[in-house]
Amino acid sequence: MRKYVFIFKSEVMSSLQYIWNILFGFLGYLVILFIFFQLWQYLYSDPSQVIHGYTMEEMVWYVIVTEVLWSSLGGRKLCMKISNDVKSGNIAYNLCKPYSYIGYALSSHLGSILLKFIIYVILGMSLGLLFLGSFPSISILSILVVLLSSILATIISTLLITFIGLFAFKIEDANPFYWLYSKFILVLGTIFPVEFFPQVIRPILQYSPIFAVTYGPAKLFVHFTLENAIEVLCIQGIYLVISYLLCLWLYKKGVKNLNVNGG
Repeated sequence: MRKYVFIFKSEVMSSLQYIWNILFGFLGYLVILFIFFQLWQYLYSDPSQVIHGYTMEEMVWYVIVTEVLWSSLGGRKLCMKISNDVKSGNIAYNLCKPYSYIGYALSSHLGSILLKFIIYVILGMSLGLLFLGSFPSISILSILVVLLSSILATIISTLLITFIGLFAFKIEDANPFYWLYSKFILVLGTIFPVEFFPQVIRPILQYSPIFAVTYGPAKLFVHFTLENAIEVLCIQGIYLVISYLLCLWLYKKGVKNLNVNGG
């Protein structure tokens, strides 16, 4: 465990050198929030109006939380790195090292995005307060549970993207699969809550990765109940185990037939 903590700390220290890149990257996030704030103001003619169980204020906070989770993740970079490691043969150098490649990829990526995640949370909450003038009804317990759920969501997202990157063992270039996955999460998991979709597809979305990586934590932030918290954390626990086992299975299967193409 110490070696993964060391990798995590090293990446955190490295990310401190690029804080301005993080802040400039936030501009795109700001534009997205501004656009959706205008959209929800238009759709909610009366700010106290409730649509599918959400007021305008709750909808804005929902988008803020989901966009923080997704925009701070840096999934494309992670997928490209793993895919390139497989294609170039660099992944072979990890076979004789005293740590798991999956553990390395997870701890390294989490360390590289920690500062970005913190900055996005602070700026996102500040923008929400500026736009709306108030926070949803929250307590110390709900804050702690939402924070835990957000951390689990980030770990699950990282493992799922690692799994996609490891597709390079089979198809050479895994980036098209990441593109499809990212659009699936972006369109169905960040812009609208599950309740806004047709009744026939809600069960599918509710038990898809969307629930674990975006919808669950955001729903807890705007509609916190103990029952919801237990449901979200349990589903995230299941997805955490499944996503890790999928990564482990594909990695072990891939290294058995590994061909080093990079010399």
